[in-house]
Amino acid sequence: MSKKQQAPVAQKPVGKQQQVNRKPQDRPGLTEDEIEEIKEAFNLFDTEGTGRVDPRELKAAMQSLGFDQKNPTIFNMIAELENEGTDIDFDQFLDAITSKLGNRESRDGINKIFDLFDDDGSNAINLNNLKRVARELGETMTAEELAEMLERAASNGREISREDFYNIMVKRTF
Repeated sequence: MSKKQQAPVAQKPVGKQQQVNRKPQDRPGLTEDEIEEIKEAFNLFDTEGTGRVDPRELKAAMQSLGFDQKNPTIFNMIAELENEGTDIDFDQFLDAITSKLGNRESRDGINKIFDLFDDDGSNAINLNNLKRVARELGETMTAEELAEMLERAASNGREISREDFYNIMVKRTF
């Protein structure tokens, strides 16, 4: 009987330490570093170290940080998680992010990212789209700098088509 009692002592500890040591799952289109950054952000809201967070608390925290205005895409994604009503773990959180952003290695994933820019549904990324995204990301580029980006990236010099965007995203060297 004493041998059975010793067996649990030899097991790995449970709880937060085990989760920190757990290798994150691969996600198409995300590097290991990006997954780790997302995990660090998730852990900020997992104050009890349970590996789960309440999406309502996450949404409230993001709102208090101004994400509803600065980055409505991320805020809306978290608000959608709130509709599930139960605590979510990191894998559910990461699944939500990757399904919204898509796989940056596939045409379908790149189209999802394009659609995040093309909020007016014009099927092109224009100066107004770039200004909005720059504002949401906290970039301080001038309208002239953004217009120059468009001129360089767009095949017509005015707006970036879906095909232009795909070619930019898959280009390996700059």
